[in-house]
Amino acid sequence: MTLPLFRHNRANRVVTFDEYREEGGFEGLKKAFTGMSPAEVQQTVIDSGLRGRGGAGFPTGRKWSFVPRDLPGPRWLICNCDEMEPGTYKDRVLLEHNPYSLIEGMTLACYALGVRHAFIFIRKGYEKAAANLARGIEEAKQAGLLGEKILGTEHSIDLDLHLSAGRYICGEETALINALEGRRPNPRQKPPFPAVKGLWQGPTVVNNVETLANIPAIVANGAAWFKGLALNPEGAGSKLFCVSGSVKNRACVELPIGSTLEAVLDACGGMREGRKFKACIPGGASTQFLKPEHMTLPMDYDTVAKAGSRLGSGGVIVFDESHCLVEATLNLITFFARESCGWCTPCREGLPFVKEILTRIENGRGVEDDIVILREHVKYLNYTFCALAPGAMAPLDGLLRDFEDEVREHIVKKKCPLK
Repeated sequence: MTLPLFRHNRANRVVTFDEYREEGGFEGLKKAFTGMSPAEVQQTVIDSGLRGRGGAGFPTGRKWSFVPRDLPGPRWLICNCDEMEPGTYKDRVLLEHNPYSLIEGMTLACYALGVRHAFIFIRKGYEKAAANLARGIEEAKQAGLLGEKILGTEHSIDLDLHLSAGRYICGEETALINALEGRRPNPRQKPPFPAVKGLWQGPTVVNNVETLANIPAIVANGAAWFKGLALNPEGAGSKLFCVSGSVKNRACVELPIGSTLEAVLDACGGMREGRKFKACIPGGASTQFLKPEHMTLPMDYDTVAKAGSRLGSGGVIVFDESHCLVEATLNLITFFARESCGWCTPCREGLPFVKEILTRIENGRGVEDDIVILREHVKYLNYTFCALAPGAMAPLDGLLRDFEDEVREHIVKKKCPLK
């Protein structure tokens, strides 16, 4: 089975523009611009079942359909490559090996949405990926596949690369829009939603790198082909899983949607020698733990949600029996507390307080009432302006739900039992 995202990858180097084209690159773009209407491209993406790969998993074509066709003025597309969540590095790996799938995918998305000008919002630390994109954009322009009158048609599309200072809050689409406008990256009030009133008050779609990089293969091969890649009937396509922690080979791998958790770990060589699987975070830092009984769980959005977690970004962090999950959760909460923009009180004040309680517990100074207070904060921090704090509470929720005994052991023994 040929999967779309890594099929052009070369070992230890980026694929060239000519190699990408020789292997079918830009065929989807040619097919769309010469034989499909924008509405047909959009409907193909809807029919494919592609869901957003940035974390939320919202159907991509449906998100595009929210953009009104009758609003005057320009509309915008933004690619979010401000990849900041711990355990998630798939977009960097993709772009360091192949920037062209994203360039082609964004051009197709612009065509479908009626966008003349799009932006790639990339964190400044991704220097190699940004250099690949800058070169790829220029190559596509020289070949008549981007810029003015693409392939001799009346359609003109430009892509601009914007290097961000990089903050986790920019993963929230309206905070990203504020940052791109030169404002402080606080989330905006919704409604109005970006599809109606986003960048410079115009209709705006924000998609993730992996999401947009899937578009060329969907257009070239059809919606049914993409759905057929999945191993479960309700799934569609492939997924990039970036695996870290207690595995033999930490790596970013592409597997069909619906592959089991065990298959994801096997693709990285399995557990480290002599180590036994204890738990993992399956979708980046803002997801609940999965346990050994979930090894046969199909890794897809709905199935992982039914198991009490989220597929999220596909950032799998693996823990073995020697790891303290109180310490691991504290590490994640410390990150979220630092990255809060401070816009709303529950996030600004609640996350440092949760960090303080977990620090006490990990250091042997916790009391039984701390567990009660932590449970209250899992509930209270869901009432926030954006999803940062609710996401931060996900690993804490999983810790208290599945590993409360380990938390209580810290309190009873007045120390971390694994140190």
